[in-house]
Amino acid sequence: MVKQLSIVEALRAGIAEEMARDERVFCIGEDIGIPGGWGGAFTVTLGLERAFRDRIIDTPIAENGFFGVAVGAAILGMRPIVDVQYGDFLFCAMDQIHSNASMLRYMSGGTVAVPMVMRAPVGATGRGAQHARNVERFFVGIPGIKVVAPSNAYDAKGLLKAAVRDDNPVMIFEHKLLYGSKGARMETGAVDSSSDVPDEDYTVPLGTARVARRGSQVTILAWLLMLHHALSAAERLAASGVDVEVVDVRSLSPFDFDTIGASVRKTGRVVIVEEGPKTGGVGAELSASIAERFSPSLKAPIVRVASPDVPVPFAPVLENAYRPDPDRIVEGVRQVLD
Repeated sequence: MVKQLSIVEALRAGIAEEMARDERVFCIGEDIGIPGGWGGAFTVTLGLERAFRDRIIDTPIAENGFFGVAVGAAILGMRPIVDVQYGDFLFCAMDQIHSNASMLRYMSGGTVAVPMVMRAPVGATGRGAQHARNVERFFVGIPGIKVVAPSNAYDAKGLLKAAVRDDNPVMIFEHKLLYGSKGARMETGAVDSSSDVPDEDYTVPLGTARVARRGSQVTILAWLLMLHHALSAAERLAASGVDVEVVDVRSLSPFDFDTIGASVRKTGRVVIVEEGPKTGGVGAELSASIAERFSPSLKAPIVRVASPDVPVPFAPVLENAYRPDPDRIVEGVRQVLD
């Protein structure tokens, strides 16, 4: 059986399946299991407390504390899924993430595993600078953590299930405008990221990218919300005779250079699209790595389309100017073709 699910529904189904499959799996975070509540900030765990009463653990507002609990539980053989309400709040737990979760397997010579999943919403959605950043850049640079960023429901479920089964800490970034939440958590400006999701068990391998649209002249690399904007830009460009290939990077650490490299060698032109400041971003690392690996294939300098180097604005008109859109992506493709 196949069902059309939103990302929220797919994540919820994936968590439920993994908890039913493995009694070591539990969820921990703020407001994730309050009866009659929302199921976390964006309804992902809504109703799971009824089926898994003892494994949906509500915590105080103390990220460093409950991330520490999760690290300890993972070391002892459990498989925690940690829910942080906004990606910005990961910095409150940075000592546990950076100094413990990411390092203990290496420091122990592989004798200690830390199989924990960390879920974090990102993206500008009218909430102001402290609830809106795309913080992927800060975690891609931490050795020992795998980082994924799904742009559709099928990948969200498959990547989550693969992350739960992995013996390393995995960070999953989820864009708030892609969740597909309804009712109290419906987001203004949301993009439909629903997809067909099979009932049977499946995983999406960590460390893999996906060609979302095939083309021959330019490669656009994007993830999360920007993947959808890149596809829209590619359709507009096709109307004027420009054939664009769009790659959903989806794995930010490690990058899938087999898939990325195959596209770069085919087109010879690369545009990298990122929500978040250009300086020091994921796009900067991707750009440098592509230049190191595939420079003989490049027919033009790599173009990066990103946000300006400022905090996320609160005013809607400024927020819209901050976030890259299809118009700016089209401009980037035109630039790399000149």
